[in-house]
Amino acid sequence: MNKKMISFIGGGNMATAIISGILSSGLSDSDHICATAAHESSVIRLKETLHIEATTDNKAAAQKADILFLAIKPNMFHKVIPEIRHAVKENAIIVSIAAGQTIERIEEIFENSIKLVRVMPNTPAMVGAAMSAICCNDAVTDEDLAEIQAIFNSFGKSEVVSESMIDTVIGVSGSSPAYVYMFIEALADGAVKYGIPRKDAYKLVAQTVLGSAKMVLETGEHPGKLKDNVCSPGGTTIKGVAALEENGFRNALIKATDACFEACNGVKK
Repeated sequence: MNKKMISFIGGGNMATAIISGILSSGLSDSDHICATAAHESSVIRLKETLHIEATTDNKAAAQKADILFLAIKPNMFHKVIPEIRHAVKENAIIVSIAAGQTIERIEEIFENSIKLVRVMPNTPAMVGAAMSAICCNDAVTDEDLAEIQAIFNSFGKSEVVSESMIDTVIGVSGSSPAYVYMFIEALADGAVKYGIPRKDAYKLVAQTVLGSAKMVLETGEHPGKLKDNVCSPGGTTIKGVAALEENGFRNALIKATDACFEACNGVKK
């Protein structure tokens, strides 16, 4: 990163996950990362846990940034961006990780030409296993984009997509860790029901999810084929699969992506 200064406007869970990933990978160091928080208690937390510079002064953080992350809630953009827009360096790359805020809308709030990258990451960044979808405006050069992608690759994997796909990505990747945690919890509950201690149940299930995901990524096989490989005729697994289908397992997940997509687009039923 040539020791560029990276500032985060907002120091919540996602910002903390990204900062942790950057630091753990060695891509940058604590002397070149700054984050802001609304309350002094949060500033202290950031300093003590991440050992970075932290402040309540958004403008000061923006002024020094070569790469500026907007890590605030979408409903705060109209308040925070006017506060910092004239402090941002001319060639700074601005990275938004907010759901539902389009490139066009963010450009409008800044009221001037900016280099803008929009990213949808997820919280497994904290353990170096994030999946992030990236898109950008025309002012971002190939070199700029490669630099931002290097940041997100430092704590996981990333994929450059068209902005029209971002809202779909939120349901499939940005929000879906929550669904996976629910799956792990529910399957562990089933194990506990039949006598396995809870701690052991979580380990059994979580490692199985990790290994199954690795099989998909590393073999290149279709998930359906990998599922078929486990389902012996008349065996236990196919009966479990049938029970999941009977109870709407796949449909529930598709409905979850629908709900996320509708929320991103402000769709009300």
